Amino acid sequence: MSAPRRRAAATALAVTLALQMFTSLTATATSVLAPMIASDLDLSPKLIGVFVGIIYVGSMAGSLVAGGFVERFGAIRVSQAGVLMCAASLAAVCAGAAPPSALVVLLAAAPLVLGLGYGPITPASSHVLVRTAPPSRMALTFSIKQTGVPAGAALAGALLPGFALVQGWRATYLAIAALGIAIAAIAQTTRRELDADRQRGRPISIAGVFAPLRTVLRTRALAELALTGFVYAATQVCLASFLVIYLTETLGFGIVAAGLALTVANIGGIVGRIIWGGTADRWVPPRVLLGSIGVAAALCAYATALFGGGWPSSFIFVVCALFGATAIGWNGVQLAEIARRSPPGQAGTVTGASGFITFAGVVFGPPTFALLAATTGSYRIGFLAFGSASLLCGLRLLARRRRAAR
Repeated sequence: MSAPRRRAAATALAVTLALQMFTSLTATATSVLAPMIASDLDLSPKLIGVFVGIIYVGSMAGSLVAGGFVERFGAIRVSQAGVLMCAASLAAVCAGAAPPSALVVLLAAAPLVLGLGYGPITPASSHVLVRTAPPSRMALTFSIKQTGVPAGAALAGALLPGFALVQGWRATYLAIAALGIAIAAIAQTTRRELDADRQRGRPISIAGVFAPLRTVLRTRALAELALTGFVYAATQVCLASFLVIYLTETLGFGIVAAGLALTVANIGGIVGRIIWGGTADRWVPPRVLLGSIGVAAALCAYATALFGGGWPSSFIFVVCALFGATAIGWNGVQLAEIARRSPPGQAGTVTGASGFITFAGVVFGPPTFALLAATTGSYRIGFLAFGSASLLCGLRLLARRRRAAR
């Protein structure tokens, strides 16, 4: 690869990673601060499942419609708009003087706007990376970019509880919003280079929005990858959304210690994404690897459900790290495989359509987990249920691979 292409690839990876980290931090912030926010607003912490579910309803829509906007306005411009929407949604929730009725509207509208900003980030980055990444390191490149998801969540778990204890959760939200404005401004410096392929006259229509979704559903390999994303994403977001609440309410952890456990899980996810990406490029077929990850994630979910008050904190942190490495670590391998199997020039739109299905799993996961917790009085049942879903999906991928080999 020539020096200019290496520089372009490095620039593309750096800017898409930063954008992904910020949007992940905004999507995780409410989950991390849920006990504090719920106490301040006199709400049940279990309502975090509804809040997160609304975020990903918006993400479904944002991911599906992103393709046409990316091709017309450019991936960086669409990503900038998404970052600013995420920042604005958090800032809006800080309207402390709002009457209760207005606050309820804000708490419903803010996660929807946040999701609309979060959804286009992955298809936009896929559009950039599939053009700039070396083919021999495609899975690793996508996996490194996708480390932005657990990295942003890890930063949320590590920094936000302590900051909020000192400054309050509203000031924390406003600080995050200011960071988003700065990141959008920095991304502008790369737009001329990375958005050079935009098609200014490209029409945007309803038919064009749904065409990539039909491509995914009619292509067996893409449909299988999208279904895998649905199941694995549901497990991933339940881990990110409920680990802090589970540890504080069930095991008596303090919020800082529980936030640290979430950070450990996300660090595991960062390491896992890099390891799985390199493994898929060099040694193990992506479908086999994705199936194995699903089985391992299930075992970690079962172990998490068995946590007890007498368990050493160090052992709990180890399980959280392994859970993160598997339940969070799968995404880069899946996205790279989707990009490889997309029709030429359609990686962004097909990734957006697949993301629509993946985000559907995220929408399904937290409310279902919250419902299980509310009806049974235990968060453990949720971890058992979603671990079992990951197990079945992983075994199906492995069985399909064995049948194909025979």
